[in-house]
Amino acid sequence: MRNERTEMAVHQPKTADVVIIGGGIIGISTAFQLARRGLRDVVVVERQHLGAGATGKSGALVRCHYTNVPEARLALESLRIFREWDDEVGAGSPGFDPVGFLRLVAPRDEARLRANVAALQAIGVETSVVTADEAHAIEPLIRTDDLTVAAFEPGSGTADPNGALYGFATAATALGVLILTETTATEIVTRGDRVVGVHTEAGRIATETVVLAAGARSDQLLHPLGLDLGLTPTRTQVVIFRWPPTVDLGRRHRVVIDSIRGSWFRPEGDAGTLVGLGVAARPASPDDADETIDAAAVGRARSAMAHRFPGFAAATMRGGWAGAYMYSADGHPIIDQIPAVPGLWVMTGDSGTSFKTAPAIGICLAEWITEGTPKLVDLTAFRSTRFAEGRPWVDDAPYARPDKLTVQR
Repeated sequence: MRNERTEMAVHQPKTADVVIIGGGIIGISTAFQLARRGLRDVVVVERQHLGAGATGKSGALVRCHYTNVPEARLALESLRIFREWDDEVGAGSPGFDPVGFLRLVAPRDEARLRANVAALQAIGVETSVVTADEAHAIEPLIRTDDLTVAAFEPGSGTADPNGALYGFATAATALGVLILTETTATEIVTRGDRVVGVHTEAGRIATETVVLAAGARSDQLLHPLGLDLGLTPTRTQVVIFRWPPTVDLGRRHRVVIDSIRGSWFRPEGDAGTLVGLGVAARPASPDDADETIDAAAVGRARSAMAHRFPGFAAATMRGGWAGAYMYSADGHPIIDQIPAVPGLWVMTGDSGTSFKTAPAIGICLAEWITEGTPKLVDLTAFRSTRFAEGRPWVDDAPYARPDKLTVQR
């Protein structure tokens, strides 16, 4: 990612049209889209390195199956960008691999799955309801005797989260965006109620527009402004297993989200599977730098994998990692221009689902900032005020959650 402005910058600028806080895929995709719309004085500040937070830990499932239409619209628009990356971004590669995607639910949720698939089809998602036997034919490695139906998206799959992030960053810097890593934002400065700047450890950047995309650290900058959005930093863990010798290495299995066991699975490399576990909204300190997995998580991941992929029961554990994301009070993202603080846009509380929607979110935020409203997707459902209104977001047809675990990747 060579860029004269980046390489030669010793001191941060005194002013900027827009300051974006957070060097994950939300912040960097937004910076790229702003520059693409003609803004050249865009600065991104990241306290560590690009992808140090949730983006670098993402399972990077790229699928459209949600139990609500607003998030599905963002995912659908983003899927198009992942597929058309060279034309849409023109730098790097997201490593998009359309291996296909299956969503598995308990028999008691069959009617809900059918309703959700119909809603997704109505907005243009390529998806269908398949029987348990059809699901087994689509993915012969999985157990399906505890299913009645599943949802199948043949064109969905996985991506490389860091590859996508670096591609956006390369394209953004080529358009003049300044990305400052190892630069901690310590305060969003206001005068009256309006944004007037951002303080970092290196000084102040005067600006009237700030995008906060700081993931699990969002509250550290929101609370001093008197803003409490009901967010909970939450720890998540994933484990990598190497396929045993009895598994055919000539094919890669489908991506699977298993709501019955509260887990998800994606192929990793040429002979491995990445297993993610559903997690309760347990508080975690965003300052906890422990990126290692717990021994107990390995056992839970193996159990979930052996249940759904019986042939993987003897798979070798090859590693894993832990990270933190921000969980909102209703489990859905907050994407908004904060009404009480003109000039402050926030994307937070995504509950670990925003990698697959990040390309579209970047467009929406850039449209909002430059044109006064997001046009690609209506973001009304994501408003920050829904909690104060007493109208938290509840999906029409959510699936039962084992032990109250969320499985949203």
